[in-house]
Amino acid sequence: MAERDSNMPSVPTYAGTVAPYALSKDPSSDGATVLSVAPDSPAYDIGLEPGMRVLTVNGKPLTDMIVWLWETEDVEAEIEVFDPRDNTVASAVIERFPGEEWGVDFDGVVFDGMRTCVNACIFCFMNMLPKESRSTLTIRDDDYRLSFLQGNFVTLTNMKDPEVEDAIDKMLSPMNVSLHAITPECRRKLIGRNAPRGIEVLERFLEAGIEIHAQIVLCPGINDGDELLATLEYVEAHPGITSLAIVPLGFTKHQKRFTTSYSDDVEASRAVVKMLEPFQQRAREERGCTVFQLADEFYIDARLPVPPAETYDGFPQFYDGIGMLRSFLDEVESVRAVRSLEVARVFERLGESGRRVLIISGEAAQGTFGAFCSMFDAGVVDVFAIKNEYFGGNVNVTGLILSLIHI
Repeated sequence: MAERDSNMPSVPTYAGTVAPYALSKDPSSDGATVLSVAPDSPAYDIGLEPGMRVLTVNGKPLTDMIVWLWETEDVEAEIEVFDPRDNTVASAVIERFPGEEWGVDFDGVVFDGMRTCVNACIFCFMNMLPKESRSTLTIRDDDYRLSFLQGNFVTLTNMKDPEVEDAIDKMLSPMNVSLHAITPECRRKLIGRNAPRGIEVLERFLEAGIEIHAQIVLCPGINDGDELLATLEYVEAHPGITSLAIVPLGFTKHQKRFTTSYSDDVEASRAVVKMLEPFQQRAREERGCTVFQLADEFYIDARLPVPPAETYDGFPQFYDGIGMLRSFLDEVESVRAVRSLEVARVFERLGESGRRVLIISGEAAQGTFGAFCSMFDAGVVDVFAIKNEYFGGNVNVTGLILSLIHI
């Protein structure tokens, strides 16, 4: 196989799709099930059809998309295909022009069963869901392959040595890692007896040069204060951790452990913001980037303005709630500055029709959406914040609003 081009993206665009939070197929079946084949593609040319299963690539069992990506980087690969219509297995050589797509989509991205969590995290949101929640919401994935392919955060505690070695050999970088704390006692309290394995694997990854985006779920009285300080110092001492997201504990009414978080305490939220400031300043001076990032909720809870866009380092943890508000506010200002005539026409047409616009949001984002509403005259565009009675607790984000349909 040709040597990997360091300038070539590690994964194609499909890696941004939604992760399948359930097994993509019966794990007793080998290989990857073909979902679709593009007309006149290399896959089409060799006769691949939906429903067939690709069993091996260049003699390697096709257990996940990492194997497929790794083994099919060149213009030619040998595959074994199972045809369920007659239960036969056939070999074929699939070829393409340089830069051409293979033209095949598989069912999911892991084909041998998703690795599930072996931890007992006290803050696990899936353990706080109502009993009637659909089963796919309660599958606790902790699969390092989904971290690389789709950005899921993983603890690394369930990785076996051969998997660690394979990830290092393939340089599966970057990886998103749930760190939470660094002292052994605090980690054990937070995530259970398997906590030491996570740090062991993390440090092997860092030593090998794998880039890490880390996350902390900050729980008042547990991993904040001196424990948080120790974790920040650990991250500062390991430049391979290129970003650290700190998100506040979220809890529902369907549990008995937690009754309060940062959404209830302005001063505690401000203390977290203040603790990070010297680390952020040193990182900008020494690394040229902020590294240490707080979830938007901390600024809302602390009643402080969110930082400017340049402090978010290109938003590497945007989908972990880091910088979403800043991005939205900047987009509002851009619309106000560049598309003011269009905004005026919208306002005019709303007035002519006698209609109003009502934005539905969670309680947390109500004030931020007010910036958008301010582009219009009072009463034309308003925000209605929904109190989340279904989850309860301190759940107040827009993304967890739901409606119940009774059949």
